[in-house]
Amino acid sequence: MTSFISHTTVDCANAFELSEWWKPVLGYADLEDDPNLPGHEECMIRDVETGHRILFIEVPDDKAAKNRIHFDLRPRTATRDEELEVLLAHGATVVEDHRGKYGPGTAWVVLADPEGNEFCILRSEAEVAAAPAPATPPE
Repeated sequence: MTSFISHTTVDCANAFELSEWWKPVLGYADLEDDPNLPGHEECMIRDVETGHRILFIEVPDDKAAKNRIHFDLRPRTATRDEELEVLLAHGATVVEDHRGKYGPGTAWVVLADPEGNEFCILRSEAEVAAAPAPATPPE
């Protein structure tokens, strides 16, 4: 048996506001046939290059615990720390900072979007190529 992922769904309190927050973070756009208007209970956005879709759907439950699934973001052109500053200016908050935990220039920062959904910002591919992480974490 095989299947493919149609889209990633994010439960939230306000689908429109959260989809609008994530669009510039990921470089996603509205679907042509989905109006994504204030008050809509479901708003879907898509990656203009790959077509991957994220559906934001309103649910009555408040977020109560750590996400079991989350996004790991890797900057396309900026460094991790440059992208971190952009995300913080955009309204993300730091949950945990693991930079340097496994040696200089390694690791990630756990952030939260405006509704508290965790996601991570990793080093860019250029940073990884320039300074690979140690094979084993230091003691």
